Amino acid sequence: MEILSENRSFGGVQGVYRHASAATGGDMTFAVYLPPQAAHGRVPCLWYLSGLTCTHENAMTKGGFQEHAARHGMAVIFPDTSPRGPGVADDDAYDLGQGAGFYVNATRDPWAPHFRMWDYVTEELYALAAAEFPLDGRHGITGHSMGGHGALTIGLRNPDNYGSLSAFAPIANPTRSDWGRKQLSAYLGEDEAGWAMHDASILLEERGWKGDLLIDQGASDQFLDLLRPEALASAMARRRQPGVFRMQPGYDHSYYFISTFAGDHVRWHAERLGDL
Repeated sequence: MEILSENRSFGGVQGVYRHASAATGGDMTFAVYLPPQAAHGRVPCLWYLSGLTCTHENAMTKGGFQEHAARHGMAVIFPDTSPRGPGVADDDAYDLGQGAGFYVNATRDPWAPHFRMWDYVTEELYALAAAEFPLDGRHGITGHSMGGHGALTIGLRNPDNYGSLSAFAPIANPTRSDWGRKQLSAYLGEDEAGWAMHDASILLEERGWKGDLLIDQGASDQFLDLLRPEALASAMARRRQPGVFRMQPGYDHSYYFISTFAGDHVRWHAERLGDL
């Protein structure tokens, strides 16, 4: 693992790192914030998965998570959203290819050789982080938009690995949205039966979540029709799933929205991981 940068932040360290990934077949870059408490012992960890077009850097620099993580003694990991590089398949559209991995393991060419973001996040980077950083084994997961989709599907399918779960404006029902059907068919093929395991609304209604959920959605989000928050809210109601679904008046899809409620989410995870 190569250190690209490490900067002091709120008494802790914001680092950026690169490593060779077996899952994606190339180098991957990710960021980790270690709170000041990590200098004296192991700490819990919050994973933040970013949305379309983002890298590890967007939430690291715009989300405002460091101050809240330092207050609660929590590490934050910011993975990239896809494999990258000249040998990695891409598309001219912003919502497919590099920057748009959708947190799935692609099975169709030309994506299959590198686009294995599910394995990368849930297995490879999960193990690397445990080996290289002072984490105590308590993990929460959150994310925004495409990353909210990834956080919910990963958490719901791996409840033993994550003790808390939230999302900001997730792509909530990708099997019924143009932000989903396009990507799932490209990466996984046309058999829609295989898409359900990557749809948070379907998974939540079928499996539920072991604890309570926190979902924040901007009521003035310009992408509401693509995100389909009503599908997730309905699934929560039908499942009678404990949790809080907040439509935040006046907020859009931007990092202004995320940074406004980042503190609520960090505190939410800290409280629930503290009970493990």
